[in-house]
Amino acid sequence: MSLHLKEVSAAYGASQVLWRVSLSLEDNQGVALLGRNGAGKTTLLRAIMGLHPLMSGRIELNGEDITAVPSHQRSRMGLAYVPQGRGIFPHLTVKENLEMGLTSASGRIHAAERMDFVCDLFPAVKALFSRKGGNLSGGEQQQLAIARALVGSPKVLLLDEPTEGIQPSVIREIETALGRIAREMGIAVLLVEQYLEFAWSFAERYYVMEKGNIIDTGAPSEDTLLTVTQMLKV
Repeated sequence: MSLHLKEVSAAYGASQVLWRVSLSLEDNQGVALLGRNGAGKTTLLRAIMGLHPLMSGRIELNGEDITAVPSHQRSRMGLAYVPQGRGIFPHLTVKENLEMGLTSASGRIHAAERMDFVCDLFPAVKALFSRKGGNLSGGEQQQLAIARALVGSPKVLLLDEPTEGIQPSVIREIETALGRIAREMGIAVLLVEQYLEFAWSFAERYYVMEKGNIIDTGAPSEDTLLTVTQMLKV
């Protein structure tokens, strides 16, 4: 399932934050969206998910125009979004959080299979089934947030800063999980990330944003890592 953005523009009131952004994500592909704070990355993810309106432009999912489709319907069409700050339900248990994720499923695979897969992907989540989400560590909450998105069996996963405030051991677990979901579930991932080494570990393509514009794109390599690092320096 492919995702294509065509000259997407968006604003907050009179302040325009996205300027004719075009971006593509193909089946099973990992794409990193990079940029300094305030570049418009989160706004772009929210626009893709239908949580922020467009001024102009077009969003297509698998060849279908979803620009005017509401967010809950986009979820059922195969889009999943893990926002910065995780967005779990703190007063629900881990198991209840995962069950909430099942509400976005469109019947692509059975619920039991989805639950089994995410528990195998994140063993810590399974071990904490009865614990309230608000009582988890930051790394545990991030794993739960990703697991909750995955139980809905999406085809495109939008991740906003998944390594923020997370200890290195958990970052490695998330890195391994992203590789598996592409290989075993066929899920494409659009990742907003500041930690370039993490993004380079799985991304097949990157885009760099600055002031709401795409200013560079390419394939991750040692050479492009150095180039992008220079671009992102304050």
